[in-house]
Amino acid sequence: MKQSFEMRLLGWLRSFSHILHVFLAIVLMLASIMVLWEFIALVVHSVRINDLAHGFLQSLGTLFIVWTLSSLINAEINYVQTGVFHLLVIIEVAMISLLRQLIVEPVKIAAAASTTQNYEELFNPLHYGLLLLSLLVIGILHKIVATAEPKPKREPDQNASVKTESWPNS
Repeated sequence: MKQSFEMRLLGWLRSFSHILHVFLAIVLMLASIMVLWEFIALVVHSVRINDLAHGFLQSLGTLFIVWTLSSLINAEINYVQTGVFHLLVIIEVAMISLLRQLIVEPVKIAAAASTTQNYEELFNPLHYGLLLLSLLVIGILHKIVATAEPKPKREPDQNASVKTESWPNS
């Protein structure tokens, strides 16, 4: 009796987990579409007001969000297929977020500086230095985890034909 209850409970938990992963996949898809829409709106707005440099940097920040969502979607696909979630994904998302912050921060300062003339109040070198230091630490952590994580062995595709050519000796 106890084992059958535990087996049913595990079955329900697996089903619930599957539903949660389907929900996550749908939300990630919708978020990606919304961010792409925001990117297009930023580009169009930048062209209309003829402020391409500022618009380019803002839209680049938005593309970093697309990159983050793409990493999470790939991680979700990998998890659904293999049941394995790699720590490297979380590190990559943190790295992308820091890179985005490094790009967006000067854009915000430049936009605010056009209305105010006091750059010292707007730019905090300690904050920017800490962002750079954090990016360095995350980069080192990424390298350590990437070299320590076992690489999955890829089996050759049965449908793909590989042509090998031999070079004539000169």
